[in-house]
Amino acid sequence: MAKTKKAVDAETQKPEGFDVTKYANETKDELAKVVWPSRQQLLSESAAVILMVILVATVVYVVDNLFVWASGKVF
Repeated sequence: MAKTKKAVDAETQKPEGFDVTKYANETKDELAKVVWPSRQQLLSESAAVILMVILVATVVYVVDNLFVWASGKVF
């Protein structure tokens, strides 16, 4: 039975193995493109995240206690 050109091409193209050196070099090149935040920007954005987490946790706590109180009144 004759093979189609596509089947022959699929057989001849073997996947390349994983090259650790190539991976490390490409990773290094990509990390060189990253724009890292300044220390001041890092601190201010970290503080904003921490404050938002505290705010959301407080809201969840208050709403939870509200439901506990309301369910205590109903049941």
